[in-house]
Amino acid sequence: MKLKQIIAGLAFGAIGVGALTSCDDFLNLTPKDQLTTETFWTSSSDAEAAVTAAYNWWVNNYVGSKFVFYEDTYSDIGFNYTNTSKIRDMGRGSVSPTSTPNYWRQYETIRRCNYVIENIDRIPADKITETAKNDYLAQVRAIRGYSHAYLATWYGDAVIMDFVPATAEDAKIPREPEEKVKAFALEDLQWSVEHIAEKPAEKGRIAKGIVLSMIARFNLLWGNYEDALDAANKVIALGQYELDNDFLNIFSMAGQNSPEIICTYEHVKTTYAFTDVIRFYNNADGGWASFVPTQNLVDMFEMENGKNIDEPGSGYDPVHPFANRDPRLKNTVIYPGMDWIGRNDVPRVINTLDKTLPDGTTNSDYYMAADNASHTGLLWAKYLRPNQSQYSTSMNDDGLCPIIFRYAEILLTKAECLVELNRDLQEALNIVDRLRIRGGHIAVDRSKYVTQAQVRELVRKERTIELAGEGFRFEDIVRWDEYDKSGAKTGKKVIETVLPGDLLRLCGTVDYDEPDPDKRAVINVNAPREDRLVEVRYFDKKQFHLPIPQAEMDANPNLVQNAGY
Repeated sequence: MKLKQIIAGLAFGAIGVGALTSCDDFLNLTPKDQLTTETFWTSSSDAEAAVTAAYNWWVNNYVGSKFVFYEDTYSDIGFNYTNTSKIRDMGRGSVSPTSTPNYWRQYETIRRCNYVIENIDRIPADKITETAKNDYLAQVRAIRGYSHAYLATWYGDAVIMDFVPATAEDAKIPREPEEKVKAFALEDLQWSVEHIAEKPAEKGRIAKGIVLSMIARFNLLWGNYEDALDAANKVIALGQYELDNDFLNIFSMAGQNSPEIICTYEHVKTTYAFTDVIRFYNNADGGWASFVPTQNLVDMFEMENGKNIDEPGSGYDPVHPFANRDPRLKNTVIYPGMDWIGRNDVPRVINTLDKTLPDGTTNSDYYMAADNASHTGLLWAKYLRPNQSQYSTSMNDDGLCPIIFRYAEILLTKAECLVELNRDLQEALNIVDRLRIRGGHIAVDRSKYVTQAQVRELVRKERTIELAGEGFRFEDIVRWDEYDKSGAKTGKKVIETVLPGDLLRLCGTVDYDEPDPDKRAVINVNAPREDRLVEVRYFDKKQFHLPIPQAEMDANPNLVQNAGY
């Protein structure tokens, strides 16, 4: 049976964690109201309860579930209009210590992990086996390592917290150098993978595949290609995961046991619901359109003949930009002209281009109709299709489980490592072909991709297309070196070129008489800039790392702010 990991929390009174539960046996633990360290650590079930509590903030919206979707809005392929949690400030380059997403909250997750690590040995030896104890420790060290790794990725230098502070003063410790934090995180993850179960004893625990996926991801982000490749190969060798033949199934309520899914943020409708489905949908469907794709992403998709839109012979028509495209486009982005089954299962044509509809009524999805309308005119297809009826009427109490790791990421990690190591470009192309063909596209024209530089460009594009909307793009363009046409590094990172400048939407109309949904959008290629402009974006080198939130600086005088803020 393919393993899908479930992550949720537990009501855990005096120890100080949130009130979250899940329907799975591992997480159906009776809340304890009056717990102390002296009376609590008496049995294996106590360890299980404390470990469960450590999972809490993986799911918590402050650092967990919804940020999977928001993080692409920091990049060129996503947009957020309302500036929820200071998200828009990231994309437009106005982030500051008083207006920034707060990933520093990962330290609450870390504190819970340390509580287990410091106290599990209190349990009498006859009440817990050594194997069980090591597995519990491996789970929390994986979470602690994961949390420190992301702190290093977002902030650079960070506090290494490997104990539970007894007082607020004890917590006022300085940041450590970025490389030391990364080493600490990888040490935790390596210890975990050596002691954790290959498969969980019961559904709901981190097991080897997840920890190896963590190791693969962070080593890739940090340019440790040999180690990332090794970890990716070990995930593949487990034989526990495979590509889902139905791409959209992975992101639907019906597909949450897909063999491609390695790890999710688990939500259970009746006990700890996912409250952000409403942020996906457009205004006419009662949604808020909080995170939406951009035309920059659409332009990355090839034509159905395998040529880029600016390539001679592609057949691209800017008046009908969605026609004859890579079939994966419609499974990634919802664009004007598409057939749609929306609120109350009422079919309609997606129209984000016209102020009024054919019957003369106001078009609620037109970008100027409301703040809650998509301001790029686009929506994500992932998690929205096949229809809105898979979710609750309110769209804020659902069992949607956002994906953290899936097998396609592991394959793409392997492909990128092979390219950067210049080791086996043909195998990298084989991986790309697996994903393209799975999505209904044609295989790569290998005559166009021979050199390392050519294959690198392709793999980066395919990674963006495959994982679009899943929170990878910002971290990728921050780490990717830019190359010129000769294959030499320019000295810049990709983000310095692709993010700054005008973010533009398409303008035009929807032709309701056109039977082909991909040709219904008729774009005005001469629309003035002021009609097309979504916002002007900026990027400064200081944004390679986030500012530490001012509230954290005020609470800990030993913290030093990142340069430039």
